[in-house]
Order: sequence, then C-alpha cells, then structure tokens
Amino acid sequence: MPLDIDKEQAALERMTAGQLANRFAELFGELTHSRHRTYLIRKILWKLQTREAGGLSERAVQRAKELAKDTELRVMPPAELEPRSPVAEVTTTAPVTRDKRLPLPGAALIREYKGQRIEVTVLPDGFEYEGKRYRTLSAVARTITGTHVSGFRFFNLEGGK
Repeated sequence: MPLDIDKEQAALERMTAGQLANRFAELFGELTHSRHRTYLIRKILWKLQTREAGGLSERAVQRAKELAKDTELRVMPPAELEPRSPVAEVTTTAPVTRDKRLPLPGAALIREYKGQRIEVTVLPDGFEYEGKRYRTLSAVARTITGTHVSGFRFFNLEGGK
C-alpha cells in the first residue's frame, strides 16, 4: 500500500511530543531528547518518505562523506556579503517592556568577586560576559559562580521594579 503522506502528517499532528519521540525512536532506532513537535514531525515524515521512495545510493552516501571530510564548514556568512535587497522595517504594536532594575543597553555591570573584577555588558536582548552572549543575568552569574544564584542579587540590582 503506497504511503499517504497527508494522512500520516495528520496522524502525527494529533500525537503528543512524547508519542512523537517514541515514533522517532521506532523509525530511527535511537532515542531523541527533542520535544520540538515540528522538528519531530518533519524528521518522521522524511524517514517514512525515504523508506517508501528509497534514500540515496550507497555510492552517493560515500561520495558525500568524502566531500564533507575535505570541506571547510562555514557557520557564519562572509563579512563582505551585503544583503541584496533592503531589509523591511519591523514595527510592533505591543510596547517593549524591560526590567526597570536593569541599566540601559551598553551599560557595564561591574563587581568584584573572589579577587577578580567581573564586567558584564548589558545588551538590548541579553548580556555579554568575556565575549559570550547570555540571555539572562542569572546565566551569567551561574557561569561565574558555578552555582545557581539570582543575577539581580549577584550584581546588587534588587531595587524595586
């Protein structure tokens, strides 16, 4: 019986993330830690289609592995690459709210900790510490101390909201 991809997709859409993970393990022969429903549905549908239509030939798989072995993997676009068309301006209707305890983006949070000067830069969408970006101030504090601690408490920013 041929694969009805629309019917399979509809059935997968009704499954919970746990059921999708079990179906993934059944098809791929390995567990997944992902609970991202869209990802799991796409991977499962892909596997079903390759079973039905056949995947790449063994020769093609080997050639791809050879090519990948000798290739430099680029994870960032070249710096000189310019966008071909202007980027549209995005406007939002909901007001952007930010925690009043935080200084404005660009400000530095400085603290002495175990004899070292700790400096964290406030960004519009997070924080930067030692060249690495963090989403929350608590994540920065966890990196520094090695244990969970409130970022606001660690940097003495616990004033009222």
